Amino acid sequence: MFENLSERLSGVLDRLTKQGSLSDDDVKTALREVRVALLEADVSLPVAREFVNKVQEQATGQAVTKSVTPGQQVVKIVHDALVDTLTGDEDPGALKIDNPPAPILMVGLQGSGKTTTTAKLAKRLKEREGKRVLMASLDVNRPAAMEQLAILGGQIGVDTLPIVKGEDPVAIAKRAKTQASLGGYDVYMLDTAGRLHIDHELIAQAAAVRDVANPRETLLVVDGLTGQDAVNVATEFDDKIGVSGVVLTRMDGDGRGGAALSMRAVTGKPIRFVGLGEKMDAIETFEPERIAGRILGMGDIVSLVEKAQQTIEAEQAERMMKRFQKGQFNMNDLKMQLEQMQKMGGMEGVMGMMPGMGKMAKQVQDAGFDDKIVARQIALIQSMTKKERANPKLLQASRKKRIARGAGLEVSELNKLLKMQRQMGDMMKKMGKMGKGGMLKQAMGGMFGKGGPTAEDMQGMDPKAMEQAAKQMGKGMPGGGLPGLGGGGLPPGLSGFGKKK
Repeated sequence: MFENLSERLSGVLDRLTKQGSLSDDDVKTALREVRVALLEADVSLPVAREFVNKVQEQATGQAVTKSVTPGQQVVKIVHDALVDTLTGDEDPGALKIDNPPAPILMVGLQGSGKTTTTAKLAKRLKEREGKRVLMASLDVNRPAAMEQLAILGGQIGVDTLPIVKGEDPVAIAKRAKTQASLGGYDVYMLDTAGRLHIDHELIAQAAAVRDVANPRETLLVVDGLTGQDAVNVATEFDDKIGVSGVVLTRMDGDGRGGAALSMRAVTGKPIRFVGLGEKMDAIETFEPERIAGRILGMGDIVSLVEKAQQTIEAEQAERMMKRFQKGQFNMNDLKMQLEQMQKMGGMEGVMGMMPGMGKMAKQVQDAGFDDKIVARQIALIQSMTKKERANPKLLQASRKKRIARGAGLEVSELNKLLKMQRQMGDMMKKMGKMGKGGMLKQAMGGMFGKGGPTAEDMQGMDPKAMEQAAKQMGKGMPGGGLPGLGGGGLPPGLSGFGKKK
């Protein structure tokens, strides 16, 4: 979502970083481009202007001109200013749900994803905070809106208020309050009706529900793709109803992300959560630090580490590591690695989160390597027998033909997969023996927070230096690259694999 903004800004800041010293004119020229980049990313003009002025004041001071790398200093100032603009005074994730049953009111326009977001938050409260949650739909206008919430409730195991036909929203809110008190619920969530645009009826209805429920939190759900108009929506709802926080949905889309910056700056309301897809667990707390890093192409290391921790079991990794150190790396291991990569958003997803790798991800994509290849490789492995997976050396010509036919692919593709498995096996063996405790052990330890560089260490590092280090690391490895990534080029086992026909 932040790609376009990220590309523009990193281009401008790259040019700055290469210069030895910066004059005031340099800073002004760069910031003019930053302003254009912000405007193109849908940030409102007053916010962009204020942002650029703030950065200019700090960037043209004495400290910058005398510092060793003025460009990096400007990057840092822009990053801090972004974080500052995106951060609220309150902790974005902490919902005020102290005295049960605490009411949470969900408001917003039609189609912004209120009902789905209500269910996502209910699931989050239930699983992460152990709360008993009751959901109630007050949407009497949209056909099947109440049934939708009931079905979602069934999917995630959260109770919904029984539907009574012909009740008005205020009566439903009162019934929800009573049932939440009697049923011993910690939280009850009220999903209100939306309209295509803000009108008197919508505001009056939401205000009436607010007066009955007296919510602890009023969350405004806004579609992240709305752009400039999102700010007007937020301002209007805040004036008439009072909003305690914002949830941005569809942040996995191709919107420019400027709405987030504008909304935070204009309304002064914290962005609490962001919705990242249709699945019920596709919601995250809004982390200004991470978003700012992503906008500037600094990579979202923290997310990467967290995702890795969620998807890999520590013991499984320990077991795998012992086998790798002995040089045992068979097709089952490779399949596990490939599936792991798919879970973490594919090759592009993983590379996009690593500092300085954003551009490399683009090169890999241009070279025709896409995530479909990973799916094809998994299909080939699944076409093998258990024996063949455990010992790929068994594969002779006739077996290869059978496997390729089973996966609907060519034998040449299977040969490339086997070559990749051999190279990765050799590399794992070498990594297992390298240095104190083995480089592999350190890498895996880092992934699980046991030694190894922490996310904070990496966040502070210069992305350029990290990119350089990755390339160096690539040169010292067999095949000249990371597992299957040639020194900055295509993975050795995959060269020519993904040429689009």
